[in-house]
Amino acid sequence: MSGLVQTTFIGFMVGVLGTGIGGSMAFLMRNPTKRFLSAVIGLSSGLMVAIVTFELIPEAFDIGGVLPTAAGIALGAFTASYIDMFISRLWRKSFGTKQGYIKTAILLGIGIALHNFPEGLAIGSGFSAQTRLGVGLAIVIALHNMPEGLAMVTPMKVGGYSSTKAFLLTLLAGAPMGLGAFVGVLIGEYAYDFIGVCLAFAGGTMLYITFGELIPRAKDLHSGRISTIFSILGFIGGIIISKTF
Repeated sequence: MSGLVQTTFIGFMVGVLGTGIGGSMAFLMRNPTKRFLSAVIGLSSGLMVAIVTFELIPEAFDIGGVLPTAAGIALGAFTASYIDMFISRLWRKSFGTKQGYIKTAILLGIGIALHNFPEGLAIGSGFSAQTRLGVGLAIVIALHNMPEGLAMVTPMKVGGYSSTKAFLLTLLAGAPMGLGAFVGVLIGEYAYDFIGVCLAFAGGTMLYITFGELIPRAKDLHSGRISTIFSILGFIGGIIISKTF
């Protein structure tokens, strides 16, 4: 039982620290210009697409196969679309137009939380198979979660959230990884097919949010080429992160 508690704690800390380090960028954004924020959101968009393309989806292919992965992506995108529609209706009734950036951050936070659960499953399953495997997975996943925290915190700052509030919300988005690690230890090797579908589902939600929210928001902030250039740089950076660590 102590091993179960330890692995759950490791999963929780990996999720919280990974997104939290990216979210800590909020404290560096004191009075950012729209051009700077557009560049950061563009960079985050490229990173997210690369992580989904070169990390989540290939891993889902390896674990669950092509058809379950395709179905998981479609279901994830559909779910994100439904959540988007629900939040948009709520926002129109209760908030001003500036809160659209907060809606983007909330959608992204949900996507990150959904993403962190299957990654927690992978950590828990890795520890149940071999401690060395679990440690390796935990380090890699923590590194990959940093861009997600940055992607989440930037629209919150644009929407008017304080640095502290934005940072704390990124920590919250990382917490489901602890639950995933707990479940992963319990079901061990039998979790792998489920992990594949979950990773694909999370990838679908994050693709919808990136293409439907982050990239358009970056263009709204600054109509120049800066967000496009940084999206490409972010994509290249995501490739390096995915293939190096």
